[in-house]
Formats: sequence, C-alpha cells, structure tokens
Amino acid sequence: MYASIENLGIVWPSIDQLCSDLPDGQWDLPTGCPGWTVKDCVSHLVDYEARALGRPAPRHEPGPLPYLQNELGRSNEIGVDVRRARSGAAVLEEFREVTAARLAQLRQLTEADLAAQAIAPDGSSGTMAGLLTLRVMDSWSHEQDIRRATGRPGHLTGPVADEALGYFTRFLPYLVGKRAAAPEGSSVAFRIGARDPVGVEVTGGRGRLAADLRDPTVSLAIPVATFAALIGGRSDAPGDTDITGDRQLGQRVLESLGLLP
Repeated sequence: MYASIENLGIVWPSIDQLCSDLPDGQWDLPTGCPGWTVKDCVSHLVDYEARALGRPAPRHEPGPLPYLQNELGRSNEIGVDVRRARSGAAVLEEFREVTAARLAQLRQLTEADLAAQAIAPDGSSGTMAGLLTLRVMDSWSHEQDIRRATGRPGHLTGPVADEALGYFTRFLPYLVGKRAAAPEGSSVAFRIGARDPVGVEVTGGRGRLAADLRDPTVSLAIPVATFAALIGGRSDAPGDTDITGDRQLGQRVLESLGLLP
C-alpha cells in the first residue's frame, strides 16, 4: 500500500489514543495554533476528511475573528466553529467514524488515482499522492499541537514523523535564503532531533539543500517537537534550540521558520 495511506492509518489512531482519556477540561486548553483549542484541532481534521469523503461543508458563518489572516483560514474555521458547541467526546467519536471511512476510501485508490491531478486546500495543484503527504503533515502537526497543550509529548519518531519532517525540509532553502535573507556564501546546518543533519547553503542569492556541510556558518540543534512548532508558526514553540556559530544569523533563521498560517 502507498506509504502515505499507511501513515494516515498510523497517525489517526495515534490521535484517537491520545484524546481518548482526556479530562473534559483539557479539550478546551489553548494550543499554539492561533485561536484553536485541543478540540478545535480535532474538529479541523474531522471537517477536512469529511469534505474529502464528499460530505457537504457545513452552512455556517463564524463571523469576524482576529486570528483569521486569509481565505484558507476562514474556510478552515467554518468546520471548527460549527463544532464548538459539541463536547470533546462527541467530536472524537465523529473523528473515529470519519477517519475510518476515509481510510477505507483511500485503500481503494489505484496507482492511476494517486498520479491524478488534485487541488490542495490553498488552491495549488498537484497529484493525489502529494495531497496525501499534506494530510500526513497536517494530521501529525495537529497531533503535536495537542501533545504540547496537554503535556503529553510523543510520536516524534517513526514513519509518520519522517514523512512530515521530509515535507517541511524541502522548504528550508526558501526560509533560509529568502525569508531569513542569509548572506551569500553562508550555510546553515539543521540538526533536528537525532536525525542526520540537513544542510542549506546560499549561492547565487538562493538557498539550496547541501548534502554535506563541513563547516556551517551556524548550526541549529532543534528537538523534533520544537521544530514542529517553529515550522508551523505556532505561538508555543519552546525556546530550547541550541545555536552554534553565528548566533545572529541563527536567531534570524529561527524567527523565519514559520511556514504555515
């Protein structure tokens, strides 16, 4: 079976297990995802996968909210806000039903289906296979939101984390070269948890991945959970990154890592 589908079959039960014994009060804990609680993160995953199943989007208008910055954020808020009156237990039960149905649907996909064109939530086009990697990343990222909010760290290794981190890694050249404006000839080594370092060097005014950085300008040792929060632009990212080398550049890179709205 396609790896991303297998990984969705891992991450969704992991979220289910994580939330299955949450006390009622913890469902309403704020997360680092702007404006969203633990329950809201689960509601978002329910809403997206329900729509992917072809179920109609809720007819609901959340109203003006200060943390909504773009049309994608407003679209995501509809399925979240409509579930805010429901209990955490009810949202979790819907999550179980929807993800089970979605996995059954995905497991019927053929190679041709996976290669077919698909539209991502932000309106960009790609393949169905690429869209499934987005679903792995999004699901794992929100699992990490919930884990940080509830003080239950975990699921930082294995194939799901590898796929999510691999998705994020492809954007590091842009974040270093463009967003952080690292100078020509500089290089950054990202040491994410116990994984092999990921290098980015700036040449010709652009960042690019570098397989082997022997003497990086700056090295950033970032725990996996912290990297997930930083790259997702979350407000609760721990300040436990170790910077070696050019500290000013390293701090600028850290401040430029927020990729998701």
